[in-house]
Amino acid sequence: MIKQNRQFSPVFLLILMLFLSNLCSCSPIKSGKVSKSDFVLNTTATITIYDKKDEKLIDDCFNLCRKYESLLSRTIEDSEISLLNSRKTSLVSDETAELISQGLYFSRLSGGSFDITIEPLSSLWNFSAKSPSLPSEDEIDEAKSRIGYEAVTVTGNTVTFENEYTRLDLGAIAKGYVADKVKDYLVSQGVERAIINLGGNVQCIGGKTDKSGFEVGIQRPFDSGSIAGVSISDMSVVTSGTYERYFVENGKSYHHILDPKTGYPFENGLLSVTIIGKSSSYCDALSTACFALGKEEGMELINDMDGYYAIFITDDYKLHLSNGAETALKISY
Repeated sequence: MIKQNRQFSPVFLLILMLFLSNLCSCSPIKSGKVSKSDFVLNTTATITIYDKKDEKLIDDCFNLCRKYESLLSRTIEDSEISLLNSRKTSLVSDETAELISQGLYFSRLSGGSFDITIEPLSSLWNFSAKSPSLPSEDEIDEAKSRIGYEAVTVTGNTVTFENEYTRLDLGAIAKGYVADKVKDYLVSQGVERAIINLGGNVQCIGGKTDKSGFEVGIQRPFDSGSIAGVSISDMSVVTSGTYERYFVENGKSYHHILDPKTGYPFENGLLSVTIIGKSSSYCDALSTACFALGKEEGMELINDMDGYYAIFITDDYKLHLSNGAETALKISY
């Protein structure tokens, strides 16, 4: 279910960067724009500040990304998550404890369709491998038997696992959490207009002007263009989609959003779910949770989340909007 360190195709990243560059060049924002890209969080990230021409601020942001990656990545050997998973510690930083607590909240909210203990299954499928392949049924059965967020508790800075096989994978929420922290840092430094793009997780500070937002495109699944666009100010846009990472074996396509109950990728008629709201970590988790629940239950969930909106794209390429989305976001087609 949980997407581990979501990656995007080079073509999509190029299109997104060109889109943002074009957006920057035509935005009537006071002079001082500076933009830089770097490889952090296992993806290409681009940060653009419009009202302060200070490259050091962006360098500080990338260093902040690396700091959080060293805490939250399950693939870095000495990260706090890796140490937790190997039972070498139960004490974690405030940030790691906060993110695990958020992950448990969304695990409960989705009834386990989103589950931060997905690691045995996500490691087994290993969509980040050069040549991923279909695991055996016995391997899948064993992996899914080890999943269950109920086995995790957080008390202060102490994380407790109730059994020996629980493992955490925060890949479905960590990038959004980092985007929020980067935004907090830039705001603390007096930045009023910026776009933080962490490999497709987009978080905005302010808007194009005081009266108009930034225009952000929603990708058409399995295509290089946009199927729609939204206008946002001080909001985040995060998408979970079947086209982000997948492989084909024996004529069947397998995408990376895994169902903890079956052990296989979800098959629910959805191609993608985009969530728009203030907190990027909430958008990140909700994009996976709503996808996992399917269009009907996912729509019920997002309609109960005040200030958060969704765009569901079904496999017939039709768009389905949550309550109030079209008015709040000025969606263009």
